[in-house]
Order: sequence, then structure tokens, then C-alpha cells
Amino acid sequence: MDKCTCNADGKAGGKKEGIKMERKQLIREVDEILKTYCEGCFLKSHFRKTRGKKYAHQFCIRQCTVGEKLKKYGDRLS
Repeated sequence: MDKCTCNADGKAGGKKEGIKMERKQLIREVDEILKTYCEGCFLKSHFRKTRGKKYAHQFCIRQCTVGEKLKKYGDRLS
């Protein structure tokens, strides 16, 4: 049985449209994670004040579980 490749608006689409929709969804999820966990983060704010912007950024990427999750999203988007 063939799969339907219609978009949500009912127009025929192919693999390319599906990839675009997946990218958009991933970006939405990243945005939601940033808004929920990173905006107003006490650790990020503390490290920016005490050790600088670069250290705070590296901490978020390498040691924070949220940052690790965001890195995985980034890998999927690239």
C-alpha cells in the first residue's frame, strides 16, 4: 500500500517537504527548551558574573543536561 505524501494543507508533497516540517518542529522544540530551562537560569547567570560569558557558555554545553540535549538537537539539524 502506498503512503500518502500530502502535507497538512492537503497539497501533495514529497520527502523535501517532510524534511522541512521536521526541521521546523525541531526548531520549535529547541525554542521551547530554551524558554523553559535556559532563560533565567541561575547557574548561567552566576557563571557569567563570576567567570565570564565564555565559561558560562561552555558549562551549559558540556556539563548541563539541558545543554547536552540541545547539542543533540543541533546535531540532528545539521
